[in-house]
Amino acid sequence: MTAAPIVVEQVVQARLFVTTHRTAVLRVALRYRSDDPLAVRMAFPAEFSLDGTPLPEAPPEVEWVFARWLLAAGLDAPSGIGDVHLRPAASGRTMLELRSAEGVALLQFDGAQLRHFLAETHLAVPEGDEALLLDADRALAELLG
Repeated sequence: MTAAPIVVEQVVQARLFVTTHRTAVLRVALRYRSDDPLAVRMAFPAEFSLDGTPLPEAPPEVEWVFARWLLAAGLDAPSGIGDVHLRPAASGRTMLELRSAEGVALLQFDGAQLRHFLAETHLAVPEGDEALLLDADRALAELLG
């Protein structure tokens, strides 16, 4: 019998830059699971489009998944791979840029809140111990469907 995974979840506010003169405040759920130790998840409310207008019949949330190390790196220096880019900004803020076929979303977070979340994930699975928790068979099964 395997132990239940450790789950870390924190809800934070983010500012979505809709235009140069308009922003929207969103509640974003940050999630981490010890049974997926390399990844962090950010769940955004799906009721807003990239231009900030409400979407009819939207799913409850849109989840982005990216490497935990990328979050850690982006708190201190510009970092990014593919569709996810992070960088520190003035006044302790952190900027997150998400790119998709639909466009680009630019969000601003309180860097201290992201650091707190990251610290909690490191309590769940210390940095460097991720490989000890990886289940290669499960990951391969998920990849192959």
